[in-house]
Amino acid sequence: MNGGTDTDDLRIGTAERDLATRLLSDHFAQGRLSVEEYEDRAGRALAARTRRDVRPLFGDLPAPHPPYLTDGEPGTAAAAATTTPTPAPPAGMEAAEVSDRSAVAAGVLQIVLPCGIGRFYSGHTRLALLQLIVTVLTFGLGAIWPVVDGILLLIHGGTDGRGRRLN
Repeated sequence: MNGGTDTDDLRIGTAERDLATRLLSDHFAQGRLSVEEYEDRAGRALAARTRRDVRPLFGDLPAPHPPYLTDGEPGTAAAAATTTPTPAPPAGMEAAEVSDRSAVAAGVLQIVLPCGIGRFYSGHTRLALLQLIVTVLTFGLGAIWPVVDGILLLIHGGTDGRGRRLN
């Protein structure tokens, strides 16, 4: 077993970066990452160019991990066996399916109403609730998280709650 090291230099695309960010948000929602750790790792995932850049972001986390970090190539039985239990479309479907929700609307809502409203709009209810709770519990100081999230949505787009690319 080579741990995928032979393929670590392969470049990744927007769909793979979005998947890594979505899985990191799931780990954050489960309480495995602090706000600071999530923001740092999500930023690094969005800036990643190769599989090698993404691998350390999941090194200390249990499954789910992006399937392209496993020994199997995407679409193989080995990769399918390690995918997240939450419903996620196959890698080929992600690029083809487009949500009826707008990335611009989600990003602007996150910035203008920084308490998770843009994530409620995009269908990421758990993440939106976490952003709302953090904002309330920190007496508004936690609003930086939804604002940064909104900026990232405007710059990089994102996915809706069903894994479809925001238009």
